[in-house]
Amino acid sequence: MQTASEIFNAIMADPQNAAYTAAGIKPLYKIDPAARLLIISQAPSRNAQETESFWNDPSGDRLRDWMGVTREEFYETGRIGILPLDFYYPGKGKSGDLPPRKGFAEKWHAPLLKLMPHAELALLIGQYAQHYYLGKRRQRTLTATVQHYQDYLPQYFPLVHPSPLNYGWMKKNPWFEASVVPDLRRRVRALI
Repeated sequence: MQTASEIFNAIMADPQNAAYTAAGIKPLYKIDPAARLLIISQAPSRNAQETESFWNDPSGDRLRDWMGVTREEFYETGRIGILPLDFYYPGKGKSGDLPPRKGFAEKWHAPLLKLMPHAELALLIGQYAQHYYLGKRRQRTLTATVQHYQDYLPQYFPLVHPSPLNYGWMKKNPWFEASVVPDLRRRVRALI
């Protein structure tokens, strides 16, 4: 089994990441052997990449609120691993950030997951994470997948992205904050 340092160096040396490495940009993810909870999402935001701190934006604030954790618990407990589908900011598209690069998670998730043997639950944030990890098991829409989150427990907990762009979705779906968020908080608290 590769060590964390060996995997990090391999990611930096991968030709797929050459432009990032040449610019001095490091891959952004967090592994910890004691992690019991994983956060799997699309890719770091531009702000996260610039500050080298994932979920360091309004989306992160909302995610921590949903989880019922403080910034200190989120960043410093060692109980939470962060594994985006791409470890680099993909750039801006017409209606938001570009999707994660194809083939990236396939190459790097498996060796990193082996380094977190105690992870019990993965929060699958957004459609890309749900598509990758749930495949054909997911519902026809993201909303339906999140509504039926209990179908994927105890391994996965699908969530909508906490982006400010999704505030309209949350207003249309009050059941999310009324019933899904409290269950998420209970499960997170039990793990950390």
